[in-house]
Amino acid sequence: MSSENDPTGQVLCQRVAELRKQHGLTLDQLASTSGVSRSMLSQIERGQANPTLTVTFRIAQAFGITIGELVDQPWSAPSIEVVHGDDGNNLFRSDDKCTIRTLSPLQFERSVEFYEIELAPGESLSSGAHYDGTRELLTVAKGEAEVESGETCRHLLENDTASYRADLNHCIRNIGKERLICYLVVTAR
Repeated sequence: MSSENDPTGQVLCQRVAELRKQHGLTLDQLASTSGVSRSMLSQIERGQANPTLTVTFRIAQAFGITIGELVDQPWSAPSIEVVHGDDGNNLFRSDDKCTIRTLSPLQFERSVEFYEIELAPGESLSSGAHYDGTRELLTVAKGEAEVESGETCRHLLENDTASYRADLNHCIRNIGKERLICYLVVTAR
């Protein structure tokens, strides 16, 4: 059964193709990540297949979103979304060494991510290379940091901002004597 006459199916077809292109994935790469065959993904993108709930769930998981977000129609979303500071679901990590709190709505996390990061003195947050073209913008609100991207390293003081490639191995270090508080924006092509 095709999704040509089904509005939800059409949204799904368009969203899968759009998200795959946004992430720079080939059909083979998405198939590998999702566990859905390349031919099924191709049929879905062309509107020639109406996937089961399980297949839709696997595709959504591959993009790190819910099924609802996968079939969401942006024009029907509220014009203002609030990320509440006291919502524990926004804590990506929270321990004595590091706290990472998501500040951006979850459905934005594949194109723009916004975080508040706190690092204890002497601690660091290391990341492997992200997708090609990914950049990070780090602003120090309190403390002193060192940012490393590939072979380049920079020292940041309070109110300094660094923009750097995140498609290389990169690291944020607290080199000060107090807890580092900074804001991180991650953008993908």
